[in-house]
Amino acid sequence: MKAWGWDRYGSPDVLTLKDVAEPDIARDEVLVRVRAASVNPYDWRHLRADPKLVRLSIGLRRPRPGLILGADLAGVVERVGDDVTGLQPGDEVFGEVRLGSFAEAVAVAENRLAVKPARLTFEQAASVSMAAHTALQGLRDEGKISAGQRVLVNGASGGIGTFAVQLAKTFGAEVTGVCSTRNVGLVRSLGADEVVDYTREDFTEREGRYDLLMDIVGDRSLAALRRPLTSRGTLVIVGGIASGRGALLGPAAQILRGALASPFVSQRIVNVGWKPNSADLRFLAESMEKERLVPVIDRTYPFAETPEALRYIERGHARGKVAITL
Repeated sequence: MKAWGWDRYGSPDVLTLKDVAEPDIARDEVLVRVRAASVNPYDWRHLRADPKLVRLSIGLRRPRPGLILGADLAGVVERVGDDVTGLQPGDEVFGEVRLGSFAEAVAVAENRLAVKPARLTFEQAASVSMAAHTALQGLRDEGKISAGQRVLVNGASGGIGTFAVQLAKTFGAEVTGVCSTRNVGLVRSLGADEVVDYTREDFTEREGRYDLLMDIVGDRSLAALRRPLTSRGTLVIVGGIASGRGALLGPAAQILRGALASPFVSQRIVNVGWKPNSADLRFLAESMEKERLVPVIDRTYPFAETPEALRYIERGHARGKVAITL
């Protein structure tokens, strides 16, 4: 089968389309024939080993042999392991792996998949997992969002942000989205009650307005991000494309600063990691079936142009998600 691998760290130019063996599956895994994938900052950060901390998990001097890039996917189940009970060959599914989805087939644990909503294309479904999971877990689990709260999403037009705006509305919040001029209409169409154009107004000067602030961009100091929060408000740090490019810790540096500051301030400062699980995927699938949640896709690239998709997402200006079709 064909797959995109890399044998040294660098730009998308180091990616190579290789012939590799089809993966074996463990007892709790299924083999998915990939029909679509999507691109995340997670992917170029692994490609470039940016932050350098990435090297501890995938190789100090160069990537370990055989690694395949990609996390999000949608496709069709081809084989199932002996312990798999909820899926069978022929099922259309979506979900995520740690690495490996930029390939014609991938082995995926059953608990990282859910049945694809029938109304969604494979490209739409492949655009959900990492971004929507992060938005959901950041708002619900870490942010403790509740109906009637005032919520601000910094980075509202990106992959995570477009899901965060819609999910916050689903939870009954009053939502303000922050984005550039060209994306104001998009963010408003997703249900935002108010949209701040950061080229015209600095949202961090809005003192004490919000109960919850989700920062996806990572371009502001902790002091600035705390300013628009109420005295008991919650700051959810995601860390994004602007966070620590080329640094040792990257987005983890802001997360660490937040953890150190949190015990000494009245506001809650928390961070959200990516914790894949099928229960949340089923929640997201149900939300999409009921049209409460709609994936936003900026561009779609054919599998052969995967490096171009990575170049585009790395520039940091994608509206929603970028999909890859097989």
